[in-house]
Amino acid sequence: MKGSTEVAARFAQNLVRARRRAGLSQEELGYRAGLHRTEVSLLERGARTPRADTVVKLAGSVSAPVDDLLAGLRWTPGRVEVIVGGFELVERSGAP
Repeated sequence: MKGSTEVAARFAQNLVRARRRAGLSQEELGYRAGLHRTEVSLLERGARTPRADTVVKLAGSVSAPVDDLLAGLRWTPGRVEVIVGGFELVERSGAP
């Protein structure tokens, strides 16, 4: 699913930015969030999309609001929108 890949990539960018602002390594972030460093790496490469509880743990671990990690992502019923440089990439589900 193309939209899922774009969502994961946008989340990855946001996570890397937040972690660097907090001055943490992937290993330190993983420790604080209760995740293995390889999980942090997968998230930062956009290879995995996090569950809601993981987003909350990561945000708390970098002392940032959850909104910072979800910046540029918007969802409405039937579509996912990824905001990239002022443009929206929209994926519509099969539902009307």
